[in-house]
Amino acid sequence: MTTATLEATGALLEVYKRTGPVFVAGEGSRLIAEDGTKYLDFAAGIAVNALGYGSPVFANALREALETGLVHTSNLFHTRPAAELAEWLVEHSFADRVFFCNSGAEANEGAFKFARRWAGEQGGGEHKTEIVSFRGSFHGRTMGALAATDRPAYQAPFKPLMPGVRFGIVGDTAEADRLIVPEKTAAVIVEPLQAEGGVLPVPPAFLKALRYLCDEAGALLIFDEVQVGLGRTGTLWAHEQAGVTPDLMTLAKPIAGGLPMGAVLMTEKVAEAIHPGDHATTFGGGPLVATAALATVRTIGEPGFLAEVQRKGHLLANLFQRVVLDHPTKVKDVRGAGLIWGIELEGPAGDVVTRAMEAGLLLVSAGPNVVRVVPPLVITDDELAEGVQILDEVL
Repeated sequence: MTTATLEATGALLEVYKRTGPVFVAGEGSRLIAEDGTKYLDFAAGIAVNALGYGSPVFANALREALETGLVHTSNLFHTRPAAELAEWLVEHSFADRVFFCNSGAEANEGAFKFARRWAGEQGGGEHKTEIVSFRGSFHGRTMGALAATDRPAYQAPFKPLMPGVRFGIVGDTAEADRLIVPEKTAAVIVEPLQAEGGVLPVPPAFLKALRYLCDEAGALLIFDEVQVGLGRTGTLWAHEQAGVTPDLMTLAKPIAGGLPMGAVLMTEKVAEAIHPGDHATTFGGGPLVATAALATVRTIGEPGFLAEVQRKGHLLANLFQRVVLDHPTKVKDVRGAGLIWGIELEGPAGDVVTRAMEAGLLLVSAGPNVVRVVPPLVITDDELAEGVQILDEVL
């Protein structure tokens, strides 16, 4: 089936503007189209394919899982992969308990429910239900997550959304103090680095201020690390670099190596407020996906692997300096950490993304004028240099 034939079928709902070739295979940090053309991938399925394509670690884990014949049991029963994955996440984070789901939006929905349940258990009643989010944020497209996402154009067709969400400005501690109200606020949600919002790091001092304000108001602090967690910034968790600990953390994109999975990590004080029947999922943490996730997180969590991500992040930062010097009137800013970077342009990012694909490089935007670079974490030095060279030529 050719690209034209695929487009002509019209069977897929048009919520995405799919463009470019039909991909049929992947190899390392490259995707292969049906005509055999190889594309260097600086998008990684929107920061999902941390181990790249054809990873033997990932493939062996799936093969072993399939050989058991145990793909799904529902969460009415115990399975060893889910239990072992939860234990690993607890051992390598602030958390005491884990809830598995299927996506980042689901993880944030779950975190909001858990926060409201906890607030109610503390005597907050029907008034202590508000969520504080921030301008530039992106937490998902389901009704609750969308309500906490700063995208008016995304929200407008679906109003009324979940009520009780208030938006602050990143870095404005005085405004955060005004918004976080002891009698009303159940939780504050923030990304340690706003990925979809333009790859904008949140100042560590502001995260520390939010931790203090939440403690003062008896509210929970939620870190959304759906895109920036699990090694993407060079440390296992992005918030480690700020030295601030949340009460809940949401994960998704890279956790299962490309298979759909999300997770909510939480402290025991939050978990104590959640009771059987308060929340559920049919597929979350199924044995096949959990097996793939366990192999993925164990690989990423190795100190040597994370050190390599940090080193490659420094290399990428240096490579981008050539782009800045070559295009001083086109490139306004370059920012990021580890292997997530944003290149802010004077013009539309979409034009650059399109031309880069035509030149063999896959990129993704982060807002109207920011090109986002999120390659597989296993990308090589030579591939980084090759991709930046293509980007330089495209600009």
